[in-house]
Amino acid sequence: MTTEYPLCLESGPKMKTTMVHVLDLLGCVANGPTTEAALEAAPVEIKEYLRFLGRHGEDVDADAPFTTSIAAHVMEGSFIGQGDPAPGFAPDFEPLTPEDESTYRHRFQWLGEEILSLIERMPETQLAAQPSKGRLPRDIVTHIANSEPEYFRASGIGKPEGVKDALQAIEGAQAGALGPRLAHFWQLLDAQLARITPEVRTAQVQRGEKLWTARRGFRRALEHPWEHLREVQRRLVDRA
Repeated sequence: MTTEYPLCLESGPKMKTTMVHVLDLLGCVANGPTTEAALEAAPVEIKEYLRFLGRHGEDVDADAPFTTSIAAHVMEGSFIGQGDPAPGFAPDFEPLTPEDESTYRHRFQWLGEEILSLIERMPETQLAAQPSKGRLPRDIVTHIANSEPEYFRASGIGKPEGVKDALQAIEGAQAGALGPRLAHFWQLLDAQLARITPEVRTAQVQRGEKLWTARRGFRRALEHPWEHLREVQRRLVDRA
């Protein structure tokens, strides 16, 4: 049987910078400088995400045939193409079930493990090596760490205790200390996920132009580290 993955796109009306969200594989995204390029990248990213899930025990087959279709294309709001268009997507506003919460929390833990494994394998010279384009690898890690608590806060999941000190520790980490500090930080985030209540699962929180829910918060908390994990992985492949 061939699986069809509906794709939710976001871009400006000129279809330049575009991000593709695969909501049936929550956490999986593809992006590109144009809508066409992002759509071309989507099948590769779907396969990579399926491999990621398979490495951690989910019952998936990355080699099984699949097709894609465009389910939605949002072209309004600020920061279009950057990951979180103001209107959101219809599934963002569905209540978060306990079963989905468990699934997404496991994926969050696995993302932390893979990011940690990646940076622990990189020598300090490589972490601090300025690429021809983009940020330093260690700056990407800092960027991930600064963003994750904001998705928790915005969606009502709550900001973990001690996260401010943990962020400062990551930002000031010397050679060899980044890995342990990131591991501690991810544990704080995961502990906060364990505190989600039934009320939070169904709540809708208006913050500026965006209506947030626990499901929307989980979407971004999974998509964002996956996007940048893939960024570093691709960079390492290109340097090999």
